Amino acid sequence: MNASLPSPSPYSTFMLKEVYDQPEAVRETLQRHFNPSTGAVFLDRCSFPVKDISQLRKITIVASGASRHAGLCGKLMIEDLVGIPVEVEHASEYCYRRPLREDKSLVVAITQSGETGDTIAAQRLAQESGFCTLAISNVVDSTIAREAHATLFTVAGREVAIPATKSFTAQLTALYLLAIYLAAARQSLAAEVIGARVKELAAIPEVIQNMLPAVDERAREIAASYYRDQTFTFLGRGVHYPIALEGALKLKEISYIHAEAYPSGELRHGPTALIDDTQPVVAIATRDLKDDQSVLRYQKSVSLLREIRERSTRQVLLVSEGDEDLQRLVPDCFAVPRVSELLLPILEIIPLQLFAYHVATLNNYDVDKPRNLMKSVRED
Repeated sequence: MNASLPSPSPYSTFMLKEVYDQPEAVRETLQRHFNPSTGAVFLDRCSFPVKDISQLRKITIVASGASRHAGLCGKLMIEDLVGIPVEVEHASEYCYRRPLREDKSLVVAITQSGETGDTIAAQRLAQESGFCTLAISNVVDSTIAREAHATLFTVAGREVAIPATKSFTAQLTALYLLAIYLAAARQSLAAEVIGARVKELAAIPEVIQNMLPAVDERAREIAASYYRDQTFTFLGRGVHYPIALEGALKLKEISYIHAEAYPSGELRHGPTALIDDTQPVVAIATRDLKDDQSVLRYQKSVSLLREIRERSTRQVLLVSEGDEDLQRLVPDCFAVPRVSELLLPILEIIPLQLFAYHVATLNNYDVDKPRNLMKSVRED
């Protein structure tokens, strides 16, 4: 262990410590951007008028890796709560083309370190093209934060392990807060609805705190049956698809196992040819019973999972607490506490982080320093 680093004690690795730091990362990020006396959500800094926010017609999110997966969740949060169309771009692609100039548009750049080379280049290109920019970063004095027109900081604290864990859940929290901020500015949600949503978000840290020990133990148990596998398929619908992407990324990063994620409905369009008893499938099949669209997506997923079960018995599911039907169908399940649809991703990623963690440690890999990876991918 590098002597210049703090100790992860009482945890065996920094990654595990940072998984357990997530309740505080969510709590601190909310507290930084919410005024309980007024009920207002606010940015850290904004150099353009609020009226520009209220008149926005389009948002583009640029990010790479885990930050892009958070951005894909943010797209659905903003579109659902605000009603503004959102595109999500790979920063490494966006920075090498000429974006079309559009009035009343905002480019949101997301990077944990604030020093990711491709994302800085994408933000600079956006500004050169006349766009307003907003940076979401975990580092206050970072390059991307200094150069952006507006900033919204996450408060995850220093993340020592290379795999993103607490920075990812803090980004999800920040994007949800950004959606609420935009909804308030555009009056797309009533004040009482905004208050209820912030109240539910404020309860999430305790929910995570309570679920962590049992999920950790369950992940250890399930990983023992899968750590020798060399390829996985991850599935999710709607806001859960980006979490499938992030779950697959975690497995690739620290376990060196090939993993691909698909929107659940796309499995029948080719990838189903891969499914047999040698191909584990990890699927997210949670639901918000108060959301008709969530229930519909869940029903479609259940139909697909029953079809998969006829071809293979090797599945790991994320299901909502109390979903006994799916838990009977597939024994290897993580039960996720019930929250509203757009907040489920903050909870769903935790079992997938811990599953990847235990698969890696059972293979005796260094989860804090995966091979070939750096914490921040800077400019060449």
